[in-house]
Amino acid sequence: MTAAPERPDPFLQAFRGSFTSALRWPQLDALWEGVRARADAGWYLYAVGELPPSAPAERDQVLAFVAEIDALLRAEHDEDYCGIVYADDPCAPRLIKIYDPNNLGVSCGFSDNPPLPGWVMSLLPPCDLPATRPPRGRQRWWRRIFG
Repeated sequence: MTAAPERPDPFLQAFRGSFTSALRWPQLDALWEGVRARADAGWYLYAVGELPPSAPAERDQVLAFVAEIDALLRAEHDEDYCGIVYADDPCAPRLIKIYDPNNLGVSCGFSDNPPLPGWVMSLLPPCDLPATRPPRGRQRWWRRIFG
């Protein structure tokens, strides 16, 4: 008897899906307005690198987070454009990636191993994102052996 194939994690599937950038600040304002309107929808607020939350945030926590992260982005991303917040659907988001302005790397474009965002807002329970990546030493070891 063979084991059933492992089903992919719904959060990881969504996280690896297609996203649209809030390129301009007014687009970010519109995204936040949509989130505020659905602040009680069951948002998980996840600071990547910390343990993922096991329960959705309360409405007031979502509203406070949006206010704080917006202030942080505007203060620390000293550009006339935003471009570091991505939503799976800007009009009705279910998953939002927010990149840390002080740790951007290459957050756009193509990469085999793109940087992780600093924060994730999700209507799906998140998994531990750093745990989904092999340690860099293992990547080098694997590539050395198998090219």
